[in-house]
Amino acid sequence: MPSISSLVVRTIQVAIFVISVCSHDVVYGFSAHKVIDSPLLTEKIGTNRTIKVDINGNGDFQSVQAAIDSVPEGNSQWIIVHVRKGEYREKIFIPENKPYIFLRGNGKGRTSIVWSQTSTDNIESATLRVEAPHFIAFGISFKNDAPVGMAFTSQNQSVAAFVGADKAAFYHCGFYSAHNTLFDYKGRHYYHNCYIQGSIDFIFGRGQSIFYSCEIFVNSDSRVKISGSITAQNRRRAEEDSGFVFIKGKVYGIGEVYLGRAKGAYSRVIFAKTYLSRTIVPQGWTNWSYDGSTENLFQAEYHCHGPGSQTEERAPWSRQLTDDEVAPFMSIDFINGDEWLPVHNL
Repeated sequence: MPSISSLVVRTIQVAIFVISVCSHDVVYGFSAHKVIDSPLLTEKIGTNRTIKVDINGNGDFQSVQAAIDSVPEGNSQWIIVHVRKGEYREKIFIPENKPYIFLRGNGKGRTSIVWSQTSTDNIESATLRVEAPHFIAFGISFKNDAPVGMAFTSQNQSVAAFVGADKAAFYHCGFYSAHNTLFDYKGRHYYHNCYIQGSIDFIFGRGQSIFYSCEIFVNSDSRVKISGSITAQNRRRAEEDSGFVFIKGKVYGIGEVYLGRAKGAYSRVIFAKTYLSRTIVPQGWTNWSYDGSTENLFQAEYHCHGPGSQTEERAPWSRQLTDDEVAPFMSIDFINGDEWLPVHNL
């Protein structure tokens, strides 16, 4: 029979274990410890309707756009368009009258949709164009591989994705281009564990968006006289809810860039708890090309870390936020996510 002292020790150990498990659930149940994968998303949207796309002919379609075209107009139930591994060279358009499409790949390193085009019209050059609400993409890379020189020697942009719909979410996706990579045009959006690569204004628009645990790779070009910028957010009025919020991500790459440049009088971008490498210039933020007052700009950081996070030489109008100031942006409520997201990590 065990001694009383050993029973006491064992009881304490069990109690510590229970407390540890319970606190883990409370603290991390809706945070980064939740693994968001394709089966979880499929379970949450509750559908068994699947259209299979296989570039080798072993599915319902060989073209992604052909599969999208087969979705009935006014669709009101989730449909999975499963894009199997391969490189699909085509432009994809999700029209406004085809909501509830879940575009599922086999991983951003295995399934890619690629086009090569530059244009003075950002929408025209986009490899992916989303205008339907209630859209999800998982495990796909969207690329615009137009030659770098074509973008930098003119006013052309080479957009990888144009997101002009409300209630759009991207999980484990990649976005690749040299210039103006992700046109986050308007609406509420959620990007989870995505990879975004570019050099100048490569996340731009006036979307109301959260980028959670995203990896941002800077690939600047020495032929450009000014340093590039990761963001160019175009909030125009104080009443607008738009803004880009980056939480717990990583910024690194080649060359030097600003975290963002003002593209409107009320431009709003927040980097929170993000690793910033030396690729971020000491000033951090710029109002280059914007001639108005800086008093209404909201270019801010919160508890970032890494060699690029030093604040001594930051632009005088930029902000280092307090706990209270950052709180509204650290919640999924910023995009009303509990009302429409199938799953999230905030």
